[in-house]
Amino acid sequence: MKQLHDLLEYPNRKIYQNKNWFSFSLDSVLLANFVTLLPTTKKILDIGTGTAPIPLILSLYTKAKIIGVEIQKDIAALAMETINTNNLTDQIEIVNDNIINYYNTSLNEQFDIIVSNPPYFKKTEGFQANKDVHKTIARCELYLSVEEVLKVSKKLLKNKGVIAIVHRTERFIEIINLFQKHGFEPKKVKFIYSKSNQPSKLFLLEGVKCGKSGLKIEAPLIIYKDDGSYTKEYLDFIKGGILNDKSKKL
Repeated sequence: MKQLHDLLEYPNRKIYQNKNWFSFSLDSVLLANFVTLLPTTKKILDIGTGTAPIPLILSLYTKAKIIGVEIQKDIAALAMETINTNNLTDQIEIVNDNIINYYNTSLNEQFDIIVSNPPYFKKTEGFQANKDVHKTIARCELYLSVEEVLKVSKKLLKNKGVIAIVHRTERFIEIINLFQKHGFEPKKVKFIYSKSNQPSKLFLLEGVKCGKSGLKIEAPLIIYKDDGSYTKEYLDFIKGGILNDKSKKL
């Protein structure tokens, strides 16, 4: 059953979710606030947009055209309804398609930025699919892998264009290597921690197509206090200092 909610800490953005399907997570919120936006940014692609949380947040910071591609028809329909509800149809377009089909029918080097919160888990021997196909597709690389995201991005990004992803820390070295294999120079990374006494489970990574070498490791981000409430640094990251900083760039 679909429900309309505030998009976490963004009361001026509403999002449709179906509690029986895979819902967006903090991962997408973090990615939307990590990627570098510039006054020259004109066109952004979100690969595997889900119900469009990333385009919704990015629309707070930029006037650029945003295209979200989602393979699952019913989830893409929710995303479209979300965009209509927020009166953002002039800025955000949802495409219901496999990203490979979109890649094959799209113009080269048309995007300034590509973002993606791809499935985290490989399909390995002994893999067991979730009973809900929506969750399986969102979590496992059945139709979309990190390497496929990078192959698509290499064609669709302009020279010196930016790609940013969020992924599991256990795959960090693999993904750094894949970035360089496909012509993207890693430029900044931020490791995410649920709590200060726990290991990092997620990281945010941004690279530049045909960029110069030089990686910046940003300060770590801790999401929760010991009592389970959000830390000030997390709240500042998603709606405080980041919003102010990006607004100055427009």
